[in-house]
Amino acid sequence: NEFEDYFGVTEIPDSAKGPYEVIRVVDGDTMMIDIEGVETKVRLIGVDTPESVATGDNEYKNCEEGKIASDYTKSLVEGQRVYIEYDVDPNDDYGRTLAYVYMSNGSMLNEVLLKQGYARMMTIQPNVRYVDDFLAIQTQAQETGVGFWTGFEFWEE
Repeated sequence: NEFEDYFGVTEIPDSAKGPYEVIRVVDGDTMMIDIEGVETKVRLIGVDTPESVATGDNEYKNCEEGKIASDYTKSLVEGQRVYIEYDVDPNDDYGRTLAYVYMSNGSMLNEVLLKQGYARMMTIQPNVRYVDDFLAIQTQAQETGVGFWTGFEFWEE
């Protein structure tokens, strides 16, 4: 199935909650989700996309790639119903909920962004449940030069 190859369809884990409606996508790795009637800012665990809505002292980080990643995330989940899975720490220091987000087809959005080269890994302890999977997916994206791995200079380390 071409769709499964493209998205890496898995099963939504039993520990995931939902479905919840994605009210809007803030940027490639952050969205507002209606969780039991509360508009909640959810940040994807384990991935980082280029900036598109940074303000103040960080405004210089906004770039075209950030807009591309944001638009891609919007195309997949905005207005859709998703499931969320928490890791060890459900919140960050900015008051955001941290989660793995699963689309209705079973694909984990965090993995899809890595697979398509629109995100890179960002591991923050203790939320490391899928770090080995994420590393393998990112390595494949880098080696095949997919997405931003084809010359997005800020990612070269």
